[in-house]
Amino acid sequence: METIRLGGMALQNGVLVHGPTAWGCAVRDDDGTLHVASGRKPRFGQLVKTPVLRGPLRLAEAFALLPIVRRAVPQARFPFERPAVIGGIAASTILTRGVRRSRRLSAGGREALAGAVALIPAGLALRGPELAAYHGAEHVSIGTYENGETAPKEHPRCGSQLIGPLVVASVAANVAAGKAPAPARSAARLLGTTVAVGASVEVFGWMLRNPQNPLARALARPGFELQRRFSTAEPSADQVEVANAARDACLALEETIPEER
Repeated sequence: METIRLGGMALQNGVLVHGPTAWGCAVRDDDGTLHVASGRKPRFGQLVKTPVLRGPLRLAEAFALLPIVRRAVPQARFPFERPAVIGGIAASTILTRGVRRSRRLSAGGREALAGAVALIPAGLALRGPELAAYHGAEHVSIGTYENGETAPKEHPRCGSQLIGPLVVASVAANVAAGKAPAPARSAARLLGTTVAVGASVEVFGWMLRNPQNPLARALARPGFELQRRFSTAEPSADQVEVANAARDACLALEETIPEER
């Protein structure tokens, strides 16, 4: 049987798994009850095949799925809902503006520091209670399905692998945007960020297709180390059970209409 390519997202109390056309979500609430739901994905990103443009649209497609999951599984707790993460977003926004106004650093230095500051909310989200373990459970479940044997808590398609190319592309784009006339600078930064995300997704795809290439390995290393040391933890058997329930719910729908993929 064909192996279906899956992705996922760790929640504070469970796992969301998505495939080409479907999604499955499983969470365990405070009293231990397992809640599972599944459904069809919004697929507007599939209509665009143009390199660079398709990456941001695929990401937008993934975010458009979240309110659908919320309605189907109201018990789900997303990582960004924690007060610490909301506070981190506000703090990073203020700090980023301050860094970009500094005249003590070069343009490249300002953007590199601003990029690091912008990662604060993601870092806070990744270290939420049980989130790192559910992130590991997501990787174990998907990797085990793909490999046919128990997989480790790190996975080569994890979004953290985007960090290397995204930081490089974002710094370059924002340095260029900073040279635009002041009235157009905000629009230039938005355009630059969109292009940086799109370019990073294309580079990420190349990395996955060429895992033994020295450059691909170098770009993947920061994300892999982030997974290994920070963003994942060894999951419990109960957490892997939750991840497997989400995976199987997604696959049950994917396998009913393979011609749509």
